[in-house]
Amino acid sequence: MTDRPDMGDRASIEVDEFLPHPPAKVWRALTEPDLLARWLMPNDFKPVLGHRFTFTTKPIPNVGFDGTIACRVLGLEEHRLLRISWRGGGLDTTVTWRLVPEGRGTRIFVEHAGFDLDDPVGAYAFRGMGSGWRSTVLRSLHHTLTGLD
Repeated sequence: MTDRPDMGDRASIEVDEFLPHPPAKVWRALTEPDLLARWLMPNDFKPVLGHRFTFTTKPIPNVGFDGTIACRVLGLEEHRLLRISWRGGGLDTTVTWRLVPEGRGTRIFVEHAGFDLDDPVGAYAFRGMGSGWRSTVLRSLHHTLTGLD
């Protein structure tokens, strides 16, 4: 798990985690809207390249975030890769999930890229989301996967 600055003052959150579930099961949790809502946020996602969708969550008015994240599917390789744009509250970033089979489970690599650290909102989001992806989000994903047949 590392945070690595990219070109200029753009930064990425990178998380690498082993999940004791096969890639097909992890893929379901990433791409079925009801399952995605269980561990991430309510959404109108469809696993279709170019599909525009939204995530909705609690607004954070003090940083100008209305609780809506506008997204678009940018990359899609079944059981292997999902890349989306992630725009809301002043952010214009991308999130990529890569799945790699490992033993009886899956190694998941998450990269949330494009944070502008010169912008106070971008820096605030980078700090908050860095710990969120590591602690809350992937823990919720694991819990969701454990509850599936």
